[in-house]
Amino acid sequence: MCGIVGYFGKRNASDILVDGLRRMEYRGYDSAGVACLYDGEIGVVKNPGKIKGLREKVDASGSGVLQNSIQGIGHTRWATHGPPTEVNAHPHLDVSGHFVMVHNGIIENYKQIRNGLSQHGIECVSDTDSEVLVQLIAYCYKGNLESAVSEALKKVKGTYGIVVMTDKEPGKLVTARCGSPIVLGLGKGETLVASDAAAIMPHTRDAVYLEDFDMAVITDDGVQMFDLQHSPVDREVTEMDWEEGAAEKGDYEHFMLKEMFEQPAAIRNAIRGRLDYEMGTSVLSGLDFSPRDAALISRILVVGCGTSMHAGMVGEYAIEEMAGVPAEVEQAAEFRYRNPIITPTDFVVAISQSGETADTLAAVREAKHKGAVVAGICNVVGSTIARETGRGVYLHAGPEIGVASTKAFTCQVSVMLMIALKVARTRRLPLHEGAEFCRWIERLPELVEKVLEQNDAIKSIAQKYASCDNAFFIGRGYLYPVALEGALKLKEISYVHAEGYHAAELKHGPIALLQEDTPVIALLNNIPGKEKTIGNAEECKARKAPVIAVVTEGDEEAAEGFDDVIVIPECPPSITPVPTVVALQLLSYHIAAARGCEIDQPRNLAKSVTVE
Repeated sequence: MCGIVGYFGKRNASDILVDGLRRMEYRGYDSAGVACLYDGEIGVVKNPGKIKGLREKVDASGSGVLQNSIQGIGHTRWATHGPPTEVNAHPHLDVSGHFVMVHNGIIENYKQIRNGLSQHGIECVSDTDSEVLVQLIAYCYKGNLESAVSEALKKVKGTYGIVVMTDKEPGKLVTARCGSPIVLGLGKGETLVASDAAAIMPHTRDAVYLEDFDMAVITDDGVQMFDLQHSPVDREVTEMDWEEGAAEKGDYEHFMLKEMFEQPAAIRNAIRGRLDYEMGTSVLSGLDFSPRDAALISRILVVGCGTSMHAGMVGEYAIEEMAGVPAEVEQAAEFRYRNPIITPTDFVVAISQSGETADTLAAVREAKHKGAVVAGICNVVGSTIARETGRGVYLHAGPEIGVASTKAFTCQVSVMLMIALKVARTRRLPLHEGAEFCRWIERLPELVEKVLEQNDAIKSIAQKYASCDNAFFIGRGYLYPVALEGALKLKEISYVHAEGYHAAELKHGPIALLQEDTPVIALLNNIPGKEKTIGNAEECKARKAPVIAVVTEGDEEAAEGFDDVIVIPECPPSITPVPTVVALQLLSYHIAAARGCEIDQPRNLAKSVTVE
């Protein structure tokens, strides 16, 4: 992985390709390249490093192919097999130089394919698993590109999203997918291919999302879609609803900062029209089940990875407390491989910002195979998880460009709270309490705004600890997953070694690591167990570790005696994770900024993890 773009039309291909790759920079990558076809010749330019360097190499190449071509493919690579070098960067050429391809995903049997090709005198030159596929396509070619692609893909085990072209058939692009997203943008007299809608939004709003084992052939005549057996398939044309300007930084220094300040509006979009005060419940029509269906749920399983898993943990607490329904959160990869016990009365919620997370998608398929009702919580309309679950809740948070998730997380938590409310009202939660909870959910944007108003104060605190290389976050109950998420944010963007712990666990080993330059961020909000967490924070202070206390507004007792204090507006325990995590996002951001880190594109990370 990470980003694919292709173009066939009437305009200069290289300009559109490089711009499309730039619009996908947020996904994380370590090298980039483009290939164009013109007048029977393929021109390729690749660059380890940033898109800016690729743009400079394209401009300096003086290539007539790149300057005149109206068809081409481009790629940003996040290294999986082999280091980020020019030879390992995409696009990859076959040994003859007549076929060129870009690929997302992992070819699991690439060694066997490579060995088979070697027996026919075809030697790969890169360390990648991807290169074997273009060599195999060239080997299978007998005069028709789509037939060669189809034959080659039938020999592949793993995941792929590919775009291929050859100088033997100019005026044609062939794309296919299995487990790695591909979207077609249908413009006027032109067609774009991408792994992310962000690359095609400036050119068209009409999109077609390929499904697994689909193949599309793009020519002057338009787009034809088939399965790998060459049977025609029909896919719906959808209209993308994100505004292009949403993917620009505006006056903010970083996308992450912009997206943190977008959270009040994002949460309003996530909850708009979904609260029913009269019945004291939530209206989540996308879940496609009635109150009776909800009442028959015996258990709720939440699957996700990283930040999405932390959002699910908040939901787990809310579901059990409000609805009295057993709830569990599973790391998605573990869920798939440990053979979980699933029954037809289980309700599985898959959380993924991109809707393409490979491990979460695998968990969805496993849960469906075992007969569970499965719903997705995604931010990307038309994503694979949204399509395969067939039911769920869209976040409507808008594009999130920063690799470290902020507004998607708070919207995920908001949606999980609404799911908890919906199930609770079919069980034991009375109408008046449901209506009161509706009011608190509606106040979430206001609570977040109050935290964002403290940006300068939190920045001052962050600057005191910017030189520290280790940190601990502790919390209990609803604030335990917030401690995990706060630690994740800090390590993602500042490269500080940060760990999140349940407050009671700190004394069971990790306390040995505390010292004067190891700050502890203690979540001391006014929730059950607060006094115990204050005691844990005092234990840290006794070991000379500086303590940053996060406390509820007006709680002077909790704030007393600690080195620094961040204040969170008063709200119920189930609501407090949202404003609290925003404070930790700001703290992490300002520490990273003070350390001079590359905040929007942290090293080694990718926005959409489409490999397991």
